[in-house]
Amino acid sequence: MSTLYVLLVIAVMAVCTYLPRVLPLVLFRKKITNQYISSLLTYLPYGILAAMIFPDVFTSSGTLVSGIAGTAVALIVAWHKKGLLLVAVSAVATVFICERILAFI
Repeated sequence: MSTLYVLLVIAVMAVCTYLPRVLPLVLFRKKITNQYISSLLTYLPYGILAAMIFPDVFTSSGTLVSGIAGTAVALIVAWHKKGLLLVAVSAVATVFICERILAFI
């Protein structure tokens, strides 16, 4: 990955998360009372980031098996409403352990 690619990805993610938060301030002067629009504007940045990041989760590790295992553990830990740090550390540890086990096989 080149530095230009990384900077471009960061810029796109910044725009994708910044615009949905700023546009309501610019377009609407009053408080948004529509629950659908309010919910959409709240969750849109998270959805965009997930769509950009999620495909790389499976290919970032050495094998697809360890990527799937790490993702599964992260989803299970997050489902139990644990903190972001614990979710990330448990996923990384799972991928590390899977990679070590697969190296012996």
